[in-house]
Amino acid sequence: MERHLALELVRITEAAALESGRWTGRGDKHSADEAATTAIRSKFDSIAIDGTVVIGEGEMDEAPMLYIGEKVGSGRGPRVDIAVDPLEGTETVANGLSNAISVIAAAPQGKLLHAPDIYMQKLAVGPLLAGQLSLDEPIEITLVKASRILGKPLSDMTVSILDRERHSEMISSLRRAGVRIKLLSHGDVMGAIEAAMDNEVDMYVGSGGAPEGVLAAAALKCLGGEMQGRLLPDGPEDIERCKRMGLLQPEQLLQMEDMVGSGSVLFVATGVTSGDFLSGVRYLAGERAETHSVVMHSSSRTISYLKTLHYFPEQMDIVRAAVI
Repeated sequence: MERHLALELVRITEAAALESGRWTGRGDKHSADEAATTAIRSKFDSIAIDGTVVIGEGEMDEAPMLYIGEKVGSGRGPRVDIAVDPLEGTETVANGLSNAISVIAAAPQGKLLHAPDIYMQKLAVGPLLAGQLSLDEPIEITLVKASRILGKPLSDMTVSILDRERHSEMISSLRRAGVRIKLLSHGDVMGAIEAAMDNEVDMYVGSGGAPEGVLAAAALKCLGGEMQGRLLPDGPEDIERCKRMGLLQPEQLLQMEDMVGSGSVLFVATGVTSGDFLSGVRYLAGERAETHSVVMHSSSRTISYLKTLHYFPEQMDIVRAAVI
């Protein structure tokens, strides 16, 4: 079932990437996001699951499609929690930048964190540092511990963080510690995942969206890495939103199990614009397009890359007519 579901889910992210990719560089992030969301929602109904969106485009009153609590799938099949970001990197696509993806994570019902769309403080690391560090400790101590565990001097370590004004103090702390910093303009999910890939990034820190944190945690579990998080509610209204979703202690330290459960989880993503991890959609002559996707299984710790050539319906009609 898990392998079948993974292929069905990647078919959905491919559709979202194909539709939103047409808006690359056009300066219209809203149309790009709408194209991805519409594509995902239209494809979900054909999948044999009884799915519930726990991470989506927003809460019911805010999002017309793919809202938190929305039922997806045919209703016949296993009960599944769905975390989805139809287009992670709307501004990235609008400006023709790198690392935009369409992404879905799935786990058995009740396993994925119901996270409101607020900020989350994050610490993401790869397999060598998993279980060794704590978000509760100052960043200076965390860096020294990581340096010792990895056997690397601080000057050889690389830490990635979103380039935001709210991170100015942490960036200053990183510079004083002597580590190299990779400043990210966008790409909260990909930034966290990169810490567990075979590259120069050793750690991802800072704050970003809570929904993106859950999606990244799903991928990190498959990769053998770790994500720790802490929600950052901005006032009583956010605290009440957290409690409505079952988070009675909104500012507690969240471990991997709190975000993605202790069982199996699937993570699929398709590149919309090219990055270090996935290539973006390539629109080819003859009404064809090529997509590049990744499928991750936590249960088997397998990571598969899928390159797919798509023939659009108009072209297929021409091919059929020629055959007849």
